[in-house]
Amino acid sequence: MSVNVAVMRCSPEAVFAVLADAWVFPTWVVGASRMRGVDGAWPQVGSRLHHSFGVWPLVVDDATTVLEWDPPRRAVLQPAGWPLGEARVELDVRPRGVDACVVRLREFAVRGPGRLVPDAVADALLRVRNRETLRRLAHIAQGRAQNREALVSGRAPESVPEVVPGPVPGPVPEPAPEPREG
Repeated sequence: MSVNVAVMRCSPEAVFAVLADAWVFPTWVVGASRMRGVDGAWPQVGSRLHHSFGVWPLVVDDATTVLEWDPPRRAVLQPAGWPLGEARVELDVRPRGVDACVVRLREFAVRGPGRLVPDAVADALLRVRNRETLRRLAHIAQGRAQNREALVSGRAPESVPEVVPGPVPGPVPEPAPEPREG
């Protein structure tokens, strides 16, 4: 079993907002390469998201099922990527102070050939992969939280430059007059 822990500069709710947005799954899950579909009930228990993992053209279609959904505290997912098998992924999120949280990700094989990989080998591989997975999740959750705070506080317009650097376009030509019917 692999266990990774990360401190994120956002609320547990911000983390769960990312988890609830199934279409960004390949953005934060290392190895996921594309989304193919999302059940309308996502993220309710029993709902699934359909994605692929690998690098094209060597991709395997996968589906991940929600086993437990208790925002903003806990989510348990079960990805199934045969022929490799199925895994259990547990995400536990706890507040830390006012503007931070601690996220613990546990992952282990539950079915298929992945269970035959020695624990020490699986743990070493998953630990590296899931460190990056949590890093990506933090970038999205923290970025969304900062953008939301900027919008609520009214600081958002200041963060957007009025002039975009680059070549200055020439004068905009006047449109040609439309022919008159006569």
